[in-house]
Amino acid sequence: MTVRPIRLFGDPVLKAPSTPVDGIDDGVRALVQDLLDTVELPGRAGVAAPQIGVGTRAFSYNIDGDIGYILNPVLVEVRGEPELMGEGCLSVPGLWHETPRHPYAKVVGIDLDGNEVVVEGEGLMAQALQHETDHLDGKLFLDRLPPETRRVAMRQVRESDWF
Repeated sequence: MTVRPIRLFGDPVLKAPSTPVDGIDDGVRALVQDLLDTVELPGRAGVAAPQIGVGTRAFSYNIDGDIGYILNPVLVEVRGEPELMGEGCLSVPGLWHETPRHPYAKVVGIDLDGNEVVVEGEGLMAQALQHETDHLDGKLFLDRLPPETRRVAMRQVRESDWF
C-alpha cells in the first residue's frame, strides 16, 4: 500500500493538462493502486494523478464508500444549471468555498483491461467527477470561483502556513 503525498497549489504539475494513458503496463497499474490507496484515507472524495505528481489522465474516487478509478476520463455530459456547492481540495488545504457545479455529471474512460467505464452521478459524485476532470485539464476549483470569491481565496492561500 502506497499513500502518496499530495502536491500543493503552486506545483506546476497541477496547472498542466495531463497526457492520456496510451497503454496499460506495470507503471499504469502501480499508479492506479497508488491512487486507490491515497483516496481511501478518511475525508477524501477523489484524487487525480497530478495531485500525486503524475501528469497522467487518471483519477480515483471515494464517494459514500464507492471506491474506484478511471483512466482517460472525459466529461461527456453535465445536466442542470450550475449550483453553488461547498468545495475544498487536498491541493489547497484549509480552504472551503461555494463553487458552481452542475448537479449531474457523467465521465467515460477505460479500466486497466481497456474496457470502457462509465461513471455518473448526482450531488457529491457529480461534484467529484467535475472536480477531478478539472485537475486533469490543469484547473483547480479556485479557477471556477466567482471573481470576488476567488480574490478572497487567493488571499487565504497567500496567508496560509503551507504556501
